[in-house]
Amino acid sequence: MQICVERFMVTKRSPLTISRGTNHGSTNLWLRIFAEGYEGWGEASPVVHGAHAQTTEALAKALESIGPQLAGCHPLDRQQIADRVRSLPSAARAAIDLALWDWTGKRSGLPLWQLWGGDRERIPPISVTIGIGSPVAARERVQQWRSVIETPWLKLKLGSPEGLAADRALVEAVLAEVPTAKILVDANGGWDLAGAIEMARWLADRGVVYLEQPLPVGQETQLAELKARSPLPIFVDESCFDERDIPQLAPHIHGINIKLMKSGGLTAATGLVATARACGLQVMFGCYSDSALANTAALQLGPWADYLDLDSHLNLMDDPFVGAAIAPGGRLLPPIEPGLGVQRRDQPAIEEP
Repeated sequence: MQICVERFMVTKRSPLTISRGTNHGSTNLWLRIFAEGYEGWGEASPVVHGAHAQTTEALAKALESIGPQLAGCHPLDRQQIADRVRSLPSAARAAIDLALWDWTGKRSGLPLWQLWGGDRERIPPISVTIGIGSPVAARERVQQWRSVIETPWLKLKLGSPEGLAADRALVEAVLAEVPTAKILVDANGGWDLAGAIEMARWLADRGVVYLEQPLPVGQETQLAELKARSPLPIFVDESCFDERDIPQLAPHIHGINIKLMKSGGLTAATGLVATARACGLQVMFGCYSDSALANTAALQLGPWADYLDLDSHLNLMDDPFVGAAIAPGGRLLPPIEPGLGVQRRDQPAIEEP
């Protein structure tokens, strides 16, 4: 098994502002594995929050160093490979895991969702993200998204450094623009407990569906009180990195946000789904500044998701990959081609039948 790693830059068409700052794009990594005449593709994108932060440089170094250790492995030697990559950053493990699954699907002649027995008709619509900004900017962003994909689901980033009044103004602006929208709110840990309780009640009165990561990482002990006083379901993202986090969080939340880069790939994500379900939780899949490669990979597990927030590639000016197809109702559908079904953009795209 041979490994090749290349860097590529992605630039956001519309920069995304959340409570921690503004993101204009990133440098991601394209990993390819070669064996038996088949080629598997994976992606690693930087993880930018807290103690789990993983830079492009750190990920590139990890992947380049692991190559010689995997040279003697076959892509089906999954236990051996798992043992050897265990100490790598999660996004580096994700790139390898995606490539192994892509290779396996291509060798079997089946798309992953079908290999795993998934039903594409169960894949829910995606939400598209409106970042922190002025009410005018929020309304303009809604209009921009409408030109890309028709989905009723909007995720609003709140936790503005300008305070709760600014958050309310953004929500009111979006509802004025799209009164029938299904609104999800993600504060990215931008509120304290009192603010989260206040906003949960205010947002519930306006028909918001759920509230994601209202409290900062490190304040998980306050989730119990928030759940008891919030009329909205509570999801966590930054507070839940892998399946080991779920049992202690489960009594105090309603769902988790799974991201391939923080979980370590599709294999790990299936473990999070199973653990969350066993604990009575809902699951959503999210993304960082991921291209169509990583988002199409996550979409392979779409039939098992309650919510999907896989919109990052739709906001890129220079995505080098083509994968998931836009379908009516704001849905993304994974390709029917073997493996991930992802192609380079400079190759002819395979159309959805």
